[in-house]
Amino acid sequence: MIELPPSRSFFADLFANQKAALWMLLGSRRAFRYVTPSAVQLVFLGVLAILANTLFSWLTANGAGHFNGQGLVSYLLWPFIALIAGIFLAQRSGLGRLMLVPVILWLAADIYVALIQSLLQYLGLIDRLPDFILPWMNSLFLVLFIWQTVSLLWIFARQQKWPWWEQILILAGTIVTLAIWQQTVSSQPIWKVEEQIQPVMLSEDALYAQPRLLDNVLNQLQKGIFGETHWYFVGVAGAGYQDVFKTEVETTQRQFDTRFGTLGRSVGLINNANTQGTLPIASRTSIAQTLDRIGQDMNPDSDVLFLFMTSHGNQNIFELANDPIGMNSIDPQWLRGALDHAKIRWRVLVISACYSGSFIPALESPDTIVITASAADRASFGCQAEADYTYFGRAFFAEAMRTQNSLTDAFKVAQASIRAREKQDDFPASNPQMRIGSNIAAVLPQLESRLFPSDSAVNLPSTLSIAPAIDSSISGVPIQTPHRNKVISDKHVVSPFPKH
Repeated sequence: MIELPPSRSFFADLFANQKAALWMLLGSRRAFRYVTPSAVQLVFLGVLAILANTLFSWLTANGAGHFNGQGLVSYLLWPFIALIAGIFLAQRSGLGRLMLVPVILWLAADIYVALIQSLLQYLGLIDRLPDFILPWMNSLFLVLFIWQTVSLLWIFARQQKWPWWEQILILAGTIVTLAIWQQTVSSQPIWKVEEQIQPVMLSEDALYAQPRLLDNVLNQLQKGIFGETHWYFVGVAGAGYQDVFKTEVETTQRQFDTRFGTLGRSVGLINNANTQGTLPIASRTSIAQTLDRIGQDMNPDSDVLFLFMTSHGNQNIFELANDPIGMNSIDPQWLRGALDHAKIRWRVLVISACYSGSFIPALESPDTIVITASAADRASFGCQAEADYTYFGRAFFAEAMRTQNSLTDAFKVAQASIRAREKQDDFPASNPQMRIGSNIAAVLPQLESRLFPSDSAVNLPSTLSIAPAIDSSISGVPIQTPHRNKVISDKHVVSPFPKH
């Protein structure tokens, strides 16, 4: 038998109903000791619940869109069902005040649930949720939605001593119904953003210009000169839907051309809707052709390739995207194969993307330096639409390489700067990585003397003599020995790309 406390005052009843909802969410029948039903409480709690759910819907829409009346009607269906259930229970028990108990408990609990969802959604919008939670957000919201209704039925079933088979049948049916309902009404939120599908167009001029644009850039490359050391720069901007990667490659290429002497020996391959008709795109085909051409033009014994790639990424995946062109992204085995096919010996490979450390096992070799913006199991940051550099690009290229005269020192300075910025912004550490092969470590001072301009560089020889491979370390940065060179299999991860 359910005995309800008498009504006292509006605020006392409101506090009691909120307290009852908390006990209900915990599955406790103590909720019946506090719930105080009345028409005024029903209306007030209904308004609060609508406002709380509108807030959550507005945050989900990121502040865009408009109020959706159909979404409000869909939401109100559930408290209406609770009201109908209360009428049935009141008639069955002969207690008239019981009529409003289910709907008041449901609305009071829904306020808590909507506020929890709103908090989680807001933390997600400002990038303050741990990465492992993000894939589970939709499931968490579904559980919260089901939880309040199931807990309401649970306390009534126990209080009214329904038969066990009746409890199981009602609870199972409710869970299935709510799960299906949540999936079907997701397209009708209270605050709705109308999807405006804009067809992505590739102009005829851009389509036929691409082969010519790539040929023009490659035909302007200067050949290596026997007895001299030159650096060749290749920049790859992978994800065309964010300008930061385009800007980062263009700025870095200008830096290399003007400060590091790669003018006439640099290529920028860029995916971006605004440059499809003016710049060569970054695709597997264009990257492979560029590497092959540089491999033909450079002096393999003394010239060095500096390959900089920036985009979104995942485990063993570097994203290439340039709508409406369908592109295959890059995996580490493909990139290693393209470099080997081009017969480029001395390589400095810088990959800036989430989880880019997963590329290291396949790319490292005695003749290679591999630098990545993050460890194999970490994300990297800074790909906001308005940014001109990612966190790694700014720290390494815009700052460290303007003040340091060695790649190792520049990496250490950038690593410290990134760690400090991520800590300041309360981001998990990306842990940039650097691997230096034993052969290139031996000749790195001579190679760098041709890269970094300095007064002392004029007295250093311009000819590169190849020193024998050694197994040592440079300033604490790991040196790659020949027997550790290995290739791992591609996992072909197809999950959504995390934020860079």
